[in-house]
Parts: sequence; C-alpha cells; structure tokens
Amino acid sequence: MSGNIQLLSDTLAGAKAQGRSALIAYLPAGFPTVDGGIAAIKSVFEGGADIVEVGLPHSDPVLDGPVIQTADDIALRGGVKIADVMRTVREAFEATGKPVLVMTYWNPIDRYGVERFTAELAEAGGAGCILPDLPVQESALWREHAEKHGLATVFVVAPSSKDARLAEITTAGSGFVYAASLMGVTGTRESVGAQAQDLVRRTKATTELPVCVGLGVSNAVQAAEVAGFADGVIVGSAFVKRMLDAPDEAAGLEAVRALAADLAKGVRGTA
Repeated sequence: MSGNIQLLSDTLAGAKAQGRSALIAYLPAGFPTVDGGIAAIKSVFEGGADIVEVGLPHSDPVLDGPVIQTADDIALRGGVKIADVMRTVREAFEATGKPVLVMTYWNPIDRYGVERFTAELAEAGGAGCILPDLPVQESALWREHAEKHGLATVFVVAPSSKDARLAEITTAGSGFVYAASLMGVTGTRESVGAQAQDLVRRTKATTELPVCVGLGVSNAVQAAEVAGFADGVIVGSAFVKRMLDAPDEAAGLEAVRALAADLAKGVRGTA
C-alpha cells in the first residue's frame, strides 16, 4: 500500500489494537462556508474523531436525508467547487496528520475526470474515496486510477445485499467497507439495531477489511452499541445538525467538538 491508504489502514488497526472501534465523522465541504467547514473538521478531530469523511456537495443527493441535504444546499449556494473540496482535504490533513477521505456521488467525478480527481485528491493528502452509488461492476476505471495514486476505494454494502454480492463488493474495495445500517436515507435514528449487526457479521465472512457502520448513530450510547460489533462507527447527520442548530459559527464548532468527545467515549466504552 502507498499514499494515505496506509495511514487509513494503520489508524483502523491502531484503534483495534486499543480494543475499540474507530470514530469516523462526516462533514460536507463548504458548510457553512469553505473556511467554516475546514474549522469544523479540525474541531471534530480535536474532539476525538480518528478519521473524517469530507462530503462533496451534490445537487441530487439521493441517499442523504434532510439534514445533509440542507447543508449541501447551503454549500452549493455558497458556490463550493471541487477545488474547495480538495483544499478542505489538504488543510484538514496538514493540520492534523489524520486520515481524510472524500465521500461523493459518482457523477461529479465523472464530469471532472477520474484521472484528474484521483491525482488531485492524492496530492492533497486524501486517503481515498467513499462512492455510495458507483456499482462495483462499473468501477474498474476508478479503481485503476485510485490504486495508481494510493487511494482507498470504499464501497457501501446494505442489509439487502445478498452474500454473493457482498463478496463481490468487498473483493473490489480497499481501506474499509461502509456498512449502511438501515435501508433508506441518512439521518439519526432511535435505534441502530440488529440489522446492522447481522450485516457486519455477513460482510466480515467475505473479507479481512475492517467493516465500519454508518447511518443513524447520533449519541454515545448508540456509538457504544455499534462499537460492540463494528470496526468503526460513522456519524454524519448528528454533526451536521449541531452545526445547523448553532446560533453562530463559534458555537457550532464547540458543539461538534463536544459531540465528537462524547462519541469518542462511546466507542471506548467509557461514556
């Protein structure tokens, strides 16, 4: 492995060696502004996140719930561009030395150019990409360029995925596997539950890659529950909501730092 995919793998392995799950936070680039988004990412790292996913705002975010859609809309109205996403990755990585991935729908990469996108992401210090809507069977071009630049390709598996399909997805992926705990869009949930645990068990039967669970976790109790069976706990909407609900940017930064600290206790079983 080369590039920051190694840093990503080492971070996940380091958390496992400590007997805990990794805490993975998601925040969109350009929200509430480009500078504000970078500050928010630094804040969640300060609070205790191990890894951050930077969302690339998209005008048709079919898998995202209303909270992330609202943030994406604010970022897009502010004029966020792919160059701003790359700047966000670069500044977050340079400030913290921790793994930063991009989470994006396929269409923006396709329009931008796969070679250009992977080269720029690697140059910015990115660890890889989560591609929730790119079918594995159509991913060869992306994977070729990602591998060339030392980037992880993280695919998403869902409770509806059959075992043969899980094997196909996990064989093609690298870095970790993103297990969507529930069918449907992103958002916080009352319970993350048995469906996620079963999906993790089935996914682990097909791969040595770490399996990280996202969709629905919003507090330390849920983080501790998911940490009991997953290698990583992914939290997005809860962070974005803290930013949206804050009266000003400074309060938003403090709120996401505090949430990260709370969730970090959850994944360590010390909440």
